[in-house]
Amino acid sequence: MNMYLDPSRVILGTFGQIFIDGNWQSNLNHMEANVEVDKRELNLVGTDWATFKQGRKRGTGTISGYKVTSDMIKRGFSKFEIISKLDDPEAYGFERIRLSGVMPDRIQLANWTAGEEVAEETPFTFESYELLDPIVAS
Repeated sequence: MNMYLDPSRVILGTFGQIFIDGNWQSNLNHMEANVEVDKRELNLVGTDWATFKQGRKRGTGTISGYKVTSDMIKRGFSKFEIISKLDDPEAYGFERIRLSGVMPDRIQLANWTAGEEVAEETPFTFESYELLDPIVAS
């Protein structure tokens, strides 16, 4: 039995994919999504420890990459779906996560410099997620 991590199993983001409403966004090269929970602190009798109850969740994230079309401007602040696919040929498999109720926080109308590639970044919130395909070590 190998005692150490097989370095070939470490996942690189090189083969990641982002799908917006089912359409692959080959121009995007960065995806981040997080869920935070609002924990409620409870002071219970009989213990000197603070205890916590799970409250509401909040999903936030960012997608970014190269500007190729005006799709994000045309989409406006209407809600959409993102599927993030994290894949690496040497990994134990791939992971897909669906973000639902995605709404941009900010739409970038212009941000360019002569002689440079135009980058586009869209921060967003989302209302739920679903782990479609987990990575499981074999």
